[in-house]
Amino acid sequence: MKMKTLGLTIALGLLSTSQALAGFYVQNGNLYEDNGNPFVMRGVNHAHAWYTDKLTASMQGIAAHNANTVRVVLSNGQRWTRNSASDVANVIQQAKDNNLIAVLEVHDTTGYGEDGAAATLSSAVDYWIDIKSQLIGQEDYVIINIGNEPFGNNVNASTWVNEHQNAITRLRNAGFTHTLMVDAPNWGQDWQNIMRDNAATVLNADPQNNVVFSVHMYEVYNSYNKINSYISSFTNAGIPLVVGEFASTHKGSNVDETSIMERAQAHQIGYIGWSWSGNDASTADLDIVNNWNNNSLSNWGNILINGNNGMSSTSTIASIYTGVNNGGGSSYPTCSSSAADPDGDGWGWENNQSCIVDTNTSNNQATHANNGYPYCSASSYDPDGDGWGWENNSSCVVRNSAADY
Repeated sequence: MKMKTLGLTIALGLLSTSQALAGFYVQNGNLYEDNGNPFVMRGVNHAHAWYTDKLTASMQGIAAHNANTVRVVLSNGQRWTRNSASDVANVIQQAKDNNLIAVLEVHDTTGYGEDGAAATLSSAVDYWIDIKSQLIGQEDYVIINIGNEPFGNNVNASTWVNEHQNAITRLRNAGFTHTLMVDAPNWGQDWQNIMRDNAATVLNADPQNNVVFSVHMYEVYNSYNKINSYISSFTNAGIPLVVGEFASTHKGSNVDETSIMERAQAHQIGYIGWSWSGNDASTADLDIVNNWNNNSLSNWGNILINGNNGMSSTSTIASIYTGVNNGGGSSYPTCSSSAADPDGDGWGWENNQSCIVDTNTSNNQATHANNGYPYCSASSYDPDGDGWGWENNSSCVVRNSAADY
């Protein structure tokens, strides 16, 4: 017996909630996949903007060491060579090929207000809008980290709040429904507690209420009490938090990485270690693998991956890749072929359970793009010519357009 009625009921139930948009969403301080499955990031930062030739091998290595997330350094062109739209599309595809969720960030904003070379948060938004065609449709696979550490030290709280509210408003008005990630000021470490004390204001300013906050835990977080106090302040308030960067040391200073990982696991919040490889001489001890060798873990890498509460024992691959559902949502495995769906309604029956046909074919031509969206029956459903149309109350893709990937 097919599960069409059950599937429809679940789908309508999801659409009746505030998380009716495709992709990740946040609720009660937690991050969820579109199907209602909770998702806890366990990942690695990768410095793609500076090492574009290392992408394929690094993605494979990161995935092989049990990560479920990769946070990718990109440049909007102000400080480093701009990562093109096609390059970002390749990053996303390689993350998907390796069953990783991609957190994409503009690194040029690092230390704005203190570092005169840093880009504004507004310029980062310009970049995301410029490459919008490669991001729309990837909401199940991509989280947009608007700007890396976009304010240095001694920033005014109102500036941090207002700049992020403006950035979120612009992105939403441009049609982005992705989960957005917002970094703390003070070079990400929030020692002034500006993000801690004002995160709710920024979250509530988003009409989708779909924002995750990211703290970078380095030498400021050198004790259990500091770490526990900071993380608890978010979880107690029901505000989503991730440790977007951390390591075991930082320029000669100690970081209590053991407590960071233990508290993150206890509170079920994400953590993303910095960084796979390629750090300069002053921060070489932050390399997770030595000299880009996927099989040569550094001391820090061994802790991150194999230590107590490390990725090897705490990471779970996103259910968008596995079809496994632990959250009571509507996740089903993909049918191995359209033969499992003889009546062609998209629901099949295979291995004694319902499955979804999402790449079926008709007249030897695919009816869905590789990104999972159906093809529009005519280009007239895309009046603005960006490749994305609207048909049968759903998004569709114009065949052979910029959105057909």
